[in-house]
Amino acid sequence: MAEKYDCIPDVDIDTGRFKYILIRVHPHGQQEALKYLVRGYQWAAFHGDIYDEVSPELSKLGLVCECVGGGRIIHVPEQKKVHVFGYSQGYGRADHAKTCDLLKKKFPAYTDITWSDEGY
Repeated sequence: MAEKYDCIPDVDIDTGRFKYILIRVHPHGQQEALKYLVRGYQWAAFHGDIYDEVSPELSKLGLVCECVGGGRIIHVPEQKKVHVFGYSQGYGRADHAKTCDLLKKKFPAYTDITWSDEGY
């Protein structure tokens, strides 16, 4: 089962300002999360649009996923900067600290990865 998780990137985000969601992934029949994913795209008008795009791909791998919140991200690669903030009206506020931990692993050379509960 571990190989199914290894092929899924923890973070997949665009650049600029966009909505994002935090997804908990686990095998069928098990409730404990084995992996969290951050997904954020500029094309998404709603947080649910992202989940609707991602969840079928995870299901094909035999995995169960659940959106555990959302927010917004400002990603400026030229400045090595990411700021996470806000919430999703449909899914609630994501654990931005957990999101930032995943972003720090994805972008170890970035010098400014921050979060705030402020804003929408």
